[in-house]
Amino acid sequence: MMAGASRPTFLRVLFSRRMSVSLLMGFSCGLPLLLTLSVLQAWMQEEGIDLAVIGLMALARVPYSTKFFWSPFLDRYTLPFLGRRRGWLLLIQIALTFAIALLGLADPGKSLFLVAMAALMVNFFSASQDIVVDAYRREDLADEELGLGSSLYVYGYRVGMLLASGGGLILADQMSFTGVYLFMAGCMFVGIATTLFTKEPPPAPGQPGTIKAAVIDPFVEYFRRREALLILVFILAYKIGDQMAATMTTPFYLDIGFTKTEIGAVVKLFGFWATIAGAGLGGMIMLKMGIHRSLFLFGLLQAASTAGFVLLSRIGHSIPALGGVIAFENLTAGMGTAAFMGYMASLTDRRFTATQYALLTSFMGLSRDLITAPSGYLAKHMDWFGFFVACTLLAIPGLLLLFKLSPPEEKIDGDAAAAEEDGYQNGSP
Repeated sequence: MMAGASRPTFLRVLFSRRMSVSLLMGFSCGLPLLLTLSVLQAWMQEEGIDLAVIGLMALARVPYSTKFFWSPFLDRYTLPFLGRRRGWLLLIQIALTFAIALLGLADPGKSLFLVAMAALMVNFFSASQDIVVDAYRREDLADEELGLGSSLYVYGYRVGMLLASGGGLILADQMSFTGVYLFMAGCMFVGIATTLFTKEPPPAPGQPGTIKAAVIDPFVEYFRRREALLILVFILAYKIGDQMAATMTTPFYLDIGFTKTEIGAVVKLFGFWATIAGAGLGGMIMLKMGIHRSLFLFGLLQAASTAGFVLLSRIGHSIPALGGVIAFENLTAGMGTAAFMGYMASLTDRRFTATQYALLTSFMGLSRDLITAPSGYLAKHMDWFGFFVACTLLAIPGLLLLFKLSPPEEKIDGDAAAAEEDGYQNGSP
Protein backbone atom coordinates (compact mmCIF):
# COMPACT_ATOMS: atom_id res chain seq x y z
CA MET A 1 0.00 0.00 0.00
CA MET A 2 2.82 2.34 0.88
CA ALA A 3 4.70 1.48 -2.30
CA GLY A 4 1.59 2.01 -4.38
CA ALA A 5 0.99 5.39 -2.76
CA SER A 6 4.53 6.61 -3.36
CA ARG A 7 4.55 5.90 -7.08
CA PRO A 8 1.96 8.53 -8.13
CA THR A 9 3.75 11.07 -5.91
CA PHE A 10 7.03 10.40 -7.73
CA LEU A 11 5.31 10.64 -11.12
CA ARG A 12 3.65 13.92 -10.17
CA VAL A 13 7.05 15.34 -9.20
CA LEU A 14 8.74 13.94 -12.32
CA PHE A 15 6.20 15.53 -14.67
CA SER A 16 5.81 18.76 -12.70
CA ARG A 17 6.50 22.23 -14.03
CA ARG A 18 9.69 22.46 -11.93
CA MET A 19 11.20 19.34 -13.47
CA SER A 20 10.21 20.35 -17.00
CA VAL A 21 11.88 23.72 -16.45
CA SER A 22 15.07 22.03 -15.15
CA LEU A 23 15.21 19.87 -18.28
CA LEU A 24 14.52 22.71 -20.75
CA MET A 25 16.88 25.16 -19.06
CA GLY A 26 19.56 22.47 -19.15
CA PHE A 27 19.03 22.22 -22.91
CA SER A 28 19.34 26.00 -23.27
CA CYS A 29 22.60 26.03 -21.29
CA GLY A 30 24.14 23.06 -23.11
CA LEU A 31 23.36 24.27 -26.63
CA PRO A 32 25.93 27.12 -26.92
CA LEU A 33 28.81 25.32 -25.22
CA LEU A 34 30.38 23.58 -28.24
CA LEU A 35 29.36 26.10 -30.90
CA THR A 36 32.62 27.92 -30.21
CA LEU A 37 34.67 24.75 -29.91
CA SER A 38 34.14 21.61 -32.01
CA VAL A 39 31.75 23.11 -34.60
CA LEU A 40 33.85 26.25 -35.02
CA GLN A 41 37.03 24.15 -35.20
CA ALA A 42 35.55 22.11 -38.04
CA TRP A 43 34.56 25.29 -39.90
CA MET A 44 38.04 26.81 -39.45
CA GLN A 45 39.72 23.55 -40.49
CA GLU A 46 37.58 23.47 -43.63
CA GLU A 47 38.60 27.06 -44.40
CA GLY A 48 42.29 26.08 -44.15
CA ILE A 49 43.04 28.02 -40.97
CA ASP A 50 46.36 27.13 -39.32
CA LEU A 51 46.18 24.62 -36.44
CA ALA A 52 47.93 27.04 -34.09
CA VAL A 53 45.25 29.68 -34.74
CA ILE A 54 42.48 27.12 -34.18
CA GLY A 55 44.00 26.28 -30.81
CA LEU A 56 44.18 29.97 -29.85
CA MET A 57 40.41 30.29 -30.36
CA ALA A 58 40.11 28.61 -26.96
CA LEU A 59 40.90 32.07 -25.56
CA ALA A 60 37.41 33.18 -26.59
CA ARG A 61 36.07 30.86 -23.89
CA VAL A 62 37.62 32.96 -21.12
CA PRO A 63 34.17 34.17 -19.88
CA TYR A 64 33.50 30.67 -18.55
CA SER A 65 36.68 31.02 -16.47
CA THR A 66 35.97 34.54 -15.19
CA LYS A 67 32.22 34.50 -14.57
CA PHE A 68 32.78 34.88 -10.82
CA PHE A 69 33.65 38.54 -11.50
CA TRP A 70 30.08 39.46 -12.46
CA SER A 71 28.07 36.67 -10.80
CA PRO A 72 27.61 38.70 -7.55
CA PHE A 73 26.00 41.56 -9.52
CA LEU A 74 23.48 39.22 -11.12
CA ASP A 75 22.71 37.99 -7.61
CA ARG A 76 22.47 41.46 -6.08
CA TYR A 77 20.40 43.48 -8.59
CA THR A 78 16.89 42.89 -9.95
CA LEU A 79 15.65 44.20 -13.32
CA PRO A 80 12.24 45.96 -13.39
CA PHE A 81 10.49 43.09 -15.21
CA LEU A 82 9.80 39.37 -14.68
CA GLY A 83 11.48 39.22 -11.28
CA ARG A 84 14.98 38.74 -9.89
CA ARG A 85 15.96 35.64 -11.90
CA ARG A 86 13.70 35.61 -14.97
CA GLY A 87 14.38 39.25 -15.84
CA TRP A 88 18.11 38.70 -16.16
CA LEU A 89 17.58 35.34 -17.83
CA LEU A 90 15.32 36.70 -20.58
CA LEU A 91 17.68 39.57 -21.36
CA ILE A 92 20.71 37.27 -21.48
CA GLN A 93 19.00 34.62 -23.63
CA ILE A 94 17.90 37.18 -26.23
CA ALA A 95 21.44 38.58 -26.40
CA LEU A 96 22.84 35.04 -26.68
CA THR A 97 20.51 34.23 -29.58
CA PHE A 98 21.73 37.26 -31.53
CA ALA A 99 25.38 36.46 -30.70
CA ILE A 100 25.05 32.91 -32.09
CA ALA A 101 23.48 34.32 -35.29
CA LEU A 102 26.30 36.87 -35.58
CA LEU A 103 28.91 34.11 -35.28
CA GLY A 104 27.20 32.24 -38.12
CA LEU A 105 27.24 35.34 -40.32
CA ALA A 106 30.97 35.84 -39.74
CA ASP A 107 33.40 34.05 -42.08
CA PRO A 108 36.66 32.56 -40.73
CA GLY A 109 38.14 32.74 -44.21
CA LYS A 110 37.59 36.50 -44.44
CA SER A 111 37.70 37.98 -40.94
CA LEU A 112 39.14 35.98 -38.05
CA PHE A 113 38.81 39.05 -35.82
CA LEU A 114 35.03 39.21 -36.31
CA VAL A 115 34.78 35.47 -35.69
CA ALA A 116 36.79 35.81 -32.47
CA MET A 117 34.66 38.74 -31.23
CA ALA A 118 31.41 36.92 -32.02
CA ALA A 119 32.67 33.76 -30.29
CA LEU A 120 33.63 35.86 -27.25
CA MET A 121 30.11 37.32 -27.13
CA VAL A 122 28.53 33.86 -27.36
CA ASN A 123 30.66 32.62 -24.47
CA PHE A 124 30.02 35.70 -22.31
CA PHE A 125 26.24 35.46 -22.59
CA SER A 126 26.34 31.66 -22.29
CA ALA A 127 28.37 31.85 -19.06
CA SER A 128 25.96 34.49 -17.75
CA GLN A 129 23.01 32.23 -18.55
CA ASP A 130 24.68 29.42 -16.59
CA ILE A 131 25.00 31.68 -13.51
CA VAL A 132 21.33 32.69 -13.49
CA VAL A 133 19.99 29.22 -14.33
CA ASP A 134 22.03 27.68 -11.49
CA ALA A 135 20.56 30.22 -9.08
CA TYR A 136 17.03 29.74 -10.43
CA ARG A 137 17.21 25.96 -10.15
CA ARG A 138 18.41 26.07 -6.54
CA GLU A 139 15.59 28.44 -5.55
CA ASP A 140 12.81 26.81 -7.58
CA LEU A 141 13.30 23.21 -6.40
CA ALA A 142 12.43 21.94 -2.95
CA ASP A 143 15.27 20.32 -1.00
CA GLU A 144 14.01 16.80 -1.69
CA GLU A 145 13.68 17.58 -5.44
CA LEU A 146 17.25 18.80 -5.99
CA GLY A 147 18.66 15.39 -6.93
CA LEU A 148 16.03 14.62 -9.53
CA GLY A 149 15.99 18.20 -10.83
CA SER A 150 19.77 18.26 -11.22
CA SER A 151 19.71 14.95 -13.09
CA LEU A 152 17.12 16.27 -15.54
CA TYR A 153 19.18 19.45 -15.94
CA VAL A 154 22.24 17.36 -16.86
CA TYR A 155 20.24 15.31 -19.37
CA GLY A 156 18.89 18.48 -20.96
CA TYR A 157 22.40 19.94 -21.01
CA ARG A 158 23.78 16.88 -22.78
CA VAL A 159 20.97 16.91 -25.33
CA GLY A 160 21.75 20.56 -26.08
CA MET A 161 25.44 19.75 -26.50
CA LEU A 162 24.58 16.77 -28.70
CA LEU A 163 22.37 18.86 -30.97
CA ALA A 164 24.95 21.61 -31.31
CA SER A 165 28.03 19.45 -31.82
CA GLY A 166 27.00 16.11 -33.32
CA GLY A 167 23.92 17.53 -35.04
CA GLY A 168 25.80 20.62 -36.14
CA LEU A 169 28.60 18.62 -37.77
CA ILE A 170 26.12 16.33 -39.54
CA LEU A 171 24.13 19.34 -40.77
CA ALA A 172 27.37 20.96 -41.97
CA ASP A 173 27.69 18.17 -44.54
CA GLN A 174 24.26 19.13 -45.91
CA MET A 175 24.29 22.95 -45.64
CA SER A 176 26.66 25.85 -45.01
CA PHE A 177 28.06 26.52 -41.56
CA THR A 178 26.20 29.84 -41.61
CA GLY A 179 22.95 27.91 -41.95
CA VAL A 180 23.98 25.63 -39.07
CA TYR A 181 24.56 28.57 -36.73
CA LEU A 182 21.32 30.31 -37.70
CA PHE A 183 19.46 27.05 -36.99
CA MET A 184 21.12 26.81 -33.57
CA ALA A 185 20.21 30.44 -32.83
CA GLY A 186 16.58 29.53 -33.54
CA CYS A 187 16.81 26.64 -31.08
CA MET A 188 17.52 29.14 -28.30
CA PHE A 189 13.82 30.06 -28.40
CA VAL A 190 13.24 26.90 -26.33
CA GLY A 191 15.01 28.62 -23.43
CA ILE A 192 13.32 31.97 -24.05
CA ALA A 193 9.86 30.39 -24.05
CA THR A 194 10.70 28.49 -20.85
CA THR A 195 11.74 31.72 -19.14
CA LEU A 196 8.57 33.52 -20.23
CA PHE A 197 6.11 30.82 -19.17
CA THR A 198 7.66 29.55 -15.95
CA LYS A 199 7.21 31.12 -12.51
CA GLU A 200 9.65 33.31 -10.61
CA PRO A 201 10.86 31.37 -7.55
CA PRO A 202 10.46 32.91 -4.09
CA PRO A 203 13.52 34.90 -3.02
CA ALA A 204 16.09 32.85 -1.15
CA PRO A 205 16.53 33.76 2.53
CA GLY A 206 19.71 35.60 3.35
CA GLN A 207 20.20 37.09 -0.13
CA PRO A 208 22.85 39.84 -0.21
CA GLY A 209 21.52 43.28 0.59
CA THR A 210 24.68 45.26 -0.17
CA ILE A 211 27.47 45.23 -2.74
CA LYS A 212 29.92 44.25 -0.01
CA ALA A 213 27.83 41.25 1.00
CA ALA A 214 27.49 40.13 -2.63
CA VAL A 215 31.06 40.73 -3.78
CA ILE A 216 33.43 40.66 -0.83
CA ASP A 217 32.12 38.29 1.83
CA PRO A 218 32.12 35.05 -0.25
CA PHE A 219 35.77 35.53 -1.27
CA VAL A 220 36.90 36.56 2.23
CA GLU A 221 35.34 33.41 3.68
CA TYR A 222 36.93 31.16 1.07
CA PHE A 223 40.48 32.56 1.20
CA ARG A 224 40.61 32.34 4.99
CA ARG A 225 40.85 28.57 4.61
CA ARG A 226 44.20 26.87 5.13
CA GLU A 227 44.11 24.97 1.81
CA ALA A 228 42.38 27.67 -0.28
CA LEU A 229 45.21 28.23 -2.77
CA LEU A 230 46.17 24.55 -2.97
CA ILE A 231 42.57 23.68 -3.83
CA LEU A 232 42.59 26.19 -6.69
CA VAL A 233 45.84 24.74 -8.04
CA PHE A 234 44.32 21.26 -7.88
CA ILE A 235 41.21 22.45 -9.73
CA LEU A 236 43.45 23.88 -12.45
CA ALA A 237 45.53 20.71 -12.73
CA TYR A 238 43.08 17.83 -12.28
CA LYS A 239 41.61 17.75 -15.80
CA ILE A 240 44.25 19.69 -17.74
CA GLY A 241 45.56 16.70 -19.72
CA ASP A 242 42.05 15.52 -20.56
CA GLN A 243 41.00 19.04 -21.59
CA MET A 244 44.10 19.73 -23.71
CA ALA A 245 43.42 16.54 -25.63
CA ALA A 246 39.72 17.41 -26.03
CA THR A 247 40.60 20.87 -27.40
CA MET A 248 42.26 19.36 -30.47
CA THR A 249 40.29 16.18 -31.06
CA THR A 250 38.14 17.51 -33.95
CA PRO A 251 41.16 18.61 -36.07
CA PHE A 252 42.80 15.29 -35.13
CA TYR A 253 39.84 13.23 -36.40
CA LEU A 254 39.67 15.22 -39.63
CA ASP A 255 43.43 15.02 -40.14
CA ILE A 256 43.55 11.20 -39.94
CA GLY A 257 40.74 10.84 -42.47
CA PHE A 258 37.35 10.79 -40.70
CA THR A 259 34.49 12.70 -42.36
CA LYS A 260 32.34 15.23 -40.48
CA THR A 261 29.40 12.80 -40.61
CA GLU A 262 31.52 10.00 -39.10
CA ILE A 263 32.69 12.36 -36.37
CA GLY A 264 29.14 13.54 -35.70
CA ALA A 265 27.71 10.02 -35.62
CA VAL A 266 30.43 8.19 -33.67
CA VAL A 267 32.07 10.86 -31.53
CA LYS A 268 28.99 12.88 -30.63
CA LEU A 269 26.02 10.52 -30.77
CA PHE A 270 27.82 7.43 -29.42
CA GLY A 271 29.92 9.45 -26.99
CA PHE A 272 26.80 11.11 -25.58
CA TRP A 273 25.44 7.86 -24.15
CA ALA A 274 28.85 6.84 -22.81
CA THR A 275 29.09 10.14 -20.91
CA ILE A 276 25.63 9.68 -19.42
CA ALA A 277 26.55 6.13 -18.36
CA GLY A 278 29.81 7.39 -16.87
CA ALA A 279 28.06 10.04 -14.78
CA GLY A 280 25.64 7.45 -13.39
CA LEU A 281 28.37 4.88 -12.73
CA GLY A 282 30.53 7.54 -11.11
CA GLY A 283 27.71 8.49 -8.75
CA MET A 284 27.28 4.88 -7.63
CA ILE A 285 31.02 4.40 -7.07
CA MET A 286 31.22 7.62 -5.05
CA LEU A 287 28.53 6.30 -2.69
CA LYS A 288 30.86 3.38 -1.90
CA MET A 289 34.28 5.04 -2.01
CA GLY A 290 33.64 8.69 -1.17
CA ILE A 291 34.58 11.70 -3.27
CA HIS A 292 38.29 11.87 -2.40
CA ARG A 293 39.22 8.30 -3.35
CA SER A 294 36.90 8.42 -6.36
CA LEU A 295 38.72 11.49 -7.68
CA PHE A 296 41.99 9.55 -7.69
CA LEU A 297 40.51 6.46 -9.36
CA PHE A 298 38.66 8.48 -11.99
CA GLY A 299 41.75 10.60 -12.62
CA LEU A 300 43.74 7.46 -13.42
CA LEU A 301 41.00 6.25 -15.75
CA GLN A 302 40.89 9.65 -17.51
CA ALA A 303 44.65 9.45 -18.12
CA ALA A 304 44.23 5.94 -19.53
CA SER A 305 41.46 7.15 -21.85
CA THR A 306 43.67 9.99 -23.13
CA ALA A 307 46.31 7.36 -23.92
CA GLY A 308 43.69 5.79 -26.19
CA PHE A 309 44.19 8.69 -28.60
CA VAL A 310 47.88 7.77 -28.77
CA LEU A 311 46.81 4.36 -30.01
CA LEU A 312 44.29 5.83 -32.47
CA SER A 313 46.99 8.09 -33.95
CA ARG A 314 48.87 4.90 -34.93
CA ILE A 315 45.83 2.95 -36.14
CA GLY A 316 44.46 5.78 -38.29
CA HIS A 317 41.02 5.72 -39.95
CA SER A 318 39.09 2.89 -38.29
CA ILE A 319 35.48 3.24 -37.19
CA PRO A 320 35.67 0.36 -34.63
CA ALA A 321 38.86 1.83 -33.11
CA LEU A 322 37.30 5.30 -33.00
CA GLY A 323 34.18 3.89 -31.33
CA GLY A 324 36.20 2.05 -28.69
CA VAL A 325 38.41 5.04 -27.86
CA ILE A 326 35.43 7.41 -27.71
CA ALA A 327 33.34 5.04 -25.56
CA PHE A 328 36.12 4.73 -22.98
CA GLU A 329 37.03 8.43 -23.08
CA ASN A 330 33.45 9.62 -22.61
CA LEU A 331 32.72 7.01 -19.94
CA THR A 332 35.70 8.10 -17.83
CA ALA A 333 34.99 11.79 -18.54
CA GLY A 334 31.45 11.34 -17.18
CA MET A 335 32.79 9.64 -14.05
CA GLY A 336 35.49 12.26 -13.50
CA THR A 337 33.11 15.17 -14.06
CA ALA A 338 30.56 13.77 -11.59
CA ALA A 339 33.22 13.44 -8.88
CA PHE A 340 34.81 16.80 -9.69
CA MET A 341 31.51 18.68 -9.53
CA GLY A 342 30.61 16.91 -6.29
CA TYR A 343 34.00 17.84 -4.83
CA MET A 344 33.59 21.52 -5.69
CA ALA A 345 30.04 21.61 -4.31
CA SER A 346 31.34 20.16 -1.03
CA LEU A 347 33.78 23.07 -0.73
CA THR A 348 31.18 25.86 -0.77
CA ASP A 349 29.93 27.67 2.31
CA ARG A 350 26.15 27.39 2.31
CA ARG A 351 25.75 31.15 2.80
CA PHE A 352 27.65 31.92 -0.42
CA THR A 353 27.05 28.85 -2.59
CA ALA A 354 26.29 30.66 -5.86
CA THR A 355 29.29 32.99 -5.88
CA GLN A 356 31.77 30.48 -4.47
CA TYR A 357 30.59 27.80 -6.90
CA ALA A 358 31.08 30.28 -9.74
CA LEU A 359 34.60 30.93 -8.46
CA LEU A 360 35.51 27.25 -8.37
CA THR A 361 33.95 26.39 -11.73
CA SER A 362 35.69 29.42 -13.23
CA PHE A 363 39.04 28.00 -12.18
CA MET A 364 38.02 24.66 -13.64
CA GLY A 365 37.27 26.48 -16.91
CA LEU A 366 40.60 28.32 -16.74
CA SER A 367 42.50 25.09 -17.40
CA ARG A 368 40.20 24.45 -20.37
CA ASP A 369 40.58 27.92 -21.87
CA LEU A 370 43.80 29.81 -21.08
CA ILE A 371 46.07 26.89 -20.22
CA THR A 372 44.94 24.76 -23.17
CA ALA A 373 45.26 27.64 -25.67
CA PRO A 374 48.80 26.58 -26.82
CA SER A 375 47.56 23.06 -27.61
CA GLY A 376 47.48 23.87 -31.33
CA TYR A 377 51.17 24.81 -31.26
CA LEU A 378 52.03 21.60 -29.39
CA ALA A 379 50.06 19.44 -31.83
CA LYS A 380 51.68 21.18 -34.80
CA HIS A 381 55.27 20.73 -33.59
CA MET A 382 55.02 17.39 -31.76
CA ASP A 383 52.80 15.43 -34.21
CA TRP A 384 49.61 13.76 -32.92
CA PHE A 385 51.39 10.83 -31.26
CA GLY A 386 53.69 13.04 -29.16
CA PHE A 387 50.89 15.50 -28.38
CA PHE A 388 48.60 12.88 -26.85
CA VAL A 389 51.49 11.27 -24.93
CA ALA A 390 52.15 14.71 -23.38
CA CYS A 391 48.44 15.12 -22.55
CA THR A 392 48.46 11.73 -20.80
CA LEU A 393 51.48 12.66 -18.65
CA LEU A 394 49.89 15.99 -17.67
CA ALA A 395 47.35 14.08 -15.57
CA ILE A 396 50.05 13.15 -13.03
CA PRO A 397 50.46 16.51 -11.17
CA GLY A 398 46.75 16.76 -10.38
CA LEU A 399 46.70 13.22 -8.99
CA LEU A 400 49.73 13.91 -6.79
CA LEU A 401 48.07 17.05 -5.38
CA LEU A 402 45.20 14.93 -4.09
CA PHE A 403 47.51 13.47 -1.44
CA LYS A 404 48.06 16.99 -0.06
CA LEU A 405 44.35 17.87 0.23
CA SER A 406 42.02 17.05 3.10
CA PRO A 407 39.07 14.82 2.17
CA PRO A 408 35.95 16.93 1.51
CA GLU A 409 34.17 15.19 4.40
CA GLU A 410 36.42 17.15 6.79
CA LYS A 411 35.41 20.38 5.07
CA ILE A 412 31.71 19.52 5.41
CA ASP A 413 32.09 18.73 9.12
CA GLY A 414 34.06 21.94 9.63
CA ASP A 415 31.38 24.03 7.94
CA ALA A 416 28.66 22.46 10.07
CA ALA A 417 30.57 23.23 13.25
CA ALA A 418 31.27 26.81 12.17
CA ALA A 419 27.64 27.38 11.23
CA GLU A 420 26.47 26.02 14.59
CA GLU A 421 28.98 28.18 16.45
CA ASP A 422 27.88 31.33 14.61
CA GLY A 423 24.21 30.53 15.19
CA TYR A 424 23.72 30.53 11.41
CA GLN A 425 20.46 28.99 10.17
CA ASN A 426 20.71 27.72 6.67
CA GLY A 427 17.63 28.29 4.54
CA SER A 428 18.96 26.95 1.22
CA PRO A 429 19.92 23.44 0.09
